[in-house]
Amino acid sequence: MTAPSSEPADWAAWLAENGPRLRLVARSFARSDADADDILQEGLVRYWRHQRHLPGEPNALVVTSLRRAALDLARQSDRRVRREQAVAADADLVGWFEPPADERHALLAKAVQTLPEDQRQVVVLHQWGGLTFDQVGEQLEISPNTAASRWRYALQNLKKTLGPLLA
Repeated sequence: MTAPSSEPADWAAWLAENGPRLRLVARSFARSDADADDILQEGLVRYWRHQRHLPGEPNALVVTSLRRAALDLARQSDRRVRREQAVAADADLVGWFEPPADERHALLAKAVQTLPEDQRQVVVLHQWGGLTFDQVGEQLEISPNTAASRWRYALQNLKKTLGPLLA
């Protein structure tokens, strides 16, 4: 693996040649495929900014950048979870994040978890968070109409999933 020069075409060729292998390395450090993509992007940016002018083969430096990006992402995620748990405990919302004991509510909470991420975010913000579609749109940086559409799609998916169980 030869280090690319500063030319965009050289970087594109280098990434085309080494990207799949680096994606596998990032995946080995990640908790999910989405995290692997974030780690790969952040690691390559770090390498490009700070280490690309160092002599020698870039392999070890790129992998080190990926590992550091993975550690930072894991720390960031862990801090977020601790903050959310602290807020829930302070606001006496501990049960809000857990499925209720009632069997129907537990089924609904489980079904919501199976929704695509974009739909699940809208359901949580609109139904559980009490936000309007305008506010949901602001939070997710989408239009209110897109938020309303995702809400409708989520309801359709929930009906398909829960229809036989709730009849």
